Amino acid sequence: MNPTYLDCNATTPLDPEVREILLRYLAEEYGNEGSRTHEYGARAKQAVQRARDQVAAVVEATRDEVIFTSGATESNNIALLGLADHGRESGRRHVITTVIEHKAVLEPCEALEKVGFEVSRLGVDSSGRIDPAELAATLRPETLLVSVMQVNNETGIRQPMAEITATLADHPAYLHTDAAQGFGKDLETLKLRRIDLISISGHKLFAPKGVGALVMRRRGYDRVPLRPLTYGGGQERGLRPGTLPVALIAALGTAAEVAVRDREKRQRRCREIREAALEALAPLSPKISGDESHAMDHVLNVAFGNLDSEALMVAVKDLIAISNGSACTSSSYTPSHVLRAMGMTDDEANSCVRVSWCHLTPDVDWGAVAARIQSLL
Repeated sequence: MNPTYLDCNATTPLDPEVREILLRYLAEEYGNEGSRTHEYGARAKQAVQRARDQVAAVVEATRDEVIFTSGATESNNIALLGLADHGRESGRRHVITTVIEHKAVLEPCEALEKVGFEVSRLGVDSSGRIDPAELAATLRPETLLVSVMQVNNETGIRQPMAEITATLADHPAYLHTDAAQGFGKDLETLKLRRIDLISISGHKLFAPKGVGALVMRRRGYDRVPLRPLTYGGGQERGLRPGTLPVALIAALGTAAEVAVRDREKRQRRCREIREAALEALAPLSPKISGDESHAMDHVLNVAFGNLDSEALMVAVKDLIAISNGSACTSSSYTPSHVLRAMGMTDDEANSCVRVSWCHLTPDVDWGAVAARIQSLL
């Protein structure tokens, strides 16, 4: 038997309703959205516009504020690097981010530094959250952009977005959030109108890999002055040219709509799994990373004494499939930059594993998992 999949922060299974839509637009409604001379193209265009509405509705945006991308990594790059020309032209070359961002934000920030921008990186404490007061102290008149993730991919800790938006209320800096882990799950946060740019990935929301979106809220009548990183075709308001993957987009739209519709049922199932896990693991005195009061219901970043995470994962691999960090950096065995930023030593960080599940996760034999871990202690 396969082990129970508990790595949903890396990628999620396809929701059955999403799979149905995906297959329909792959096999039956396969027209090109850009074909305007026949009914196949018209139906494809209708599917894309419907998906745009479905994604926009999650954050109370409008369809013309949504562009489709290949995922949050591309959305992050467009949001950060796409503002560079405006920053140079306006004399605002200061960017603020955090030390716990995904590499898809940290590396574009490094690229901006190489072309003359200054980047300030806010720290976190053991809670895993930034201090909005530090953000306020770091802001300058020439600050162009603030980029803070909604939910951390390794710890599941939510950042104080309401306080961050309040801090920026009277400042012109654009606010971007990498919402790959929170879109469709932590719903109210992303409705804050002060968030200008929102990056999302389909495969974190029970949709396929290879599709995502960037929400770009207007300020009054003014659009965020992004410039494209690639050229050709003019699709997606010229910011993301290329033939639209209609099947993937339709699937993402369905996933967004279902996430809102089934929010309470999904949260209830995730809380049940969390409570069962914590009850079974309690005798092992687990040390949970970050402030649990700000954690998402579907993820635990946890250590058991000084037990090495690699040894733990090998020991339970026939029972559960888990990870010890971001899937994007799992090939490197360096200690997590997120956990180190929270004050952990290398040994402490290397003891942590990430366990993440979803509403589609079957019942887990947590007793067997606890017994296996106990045998290693």
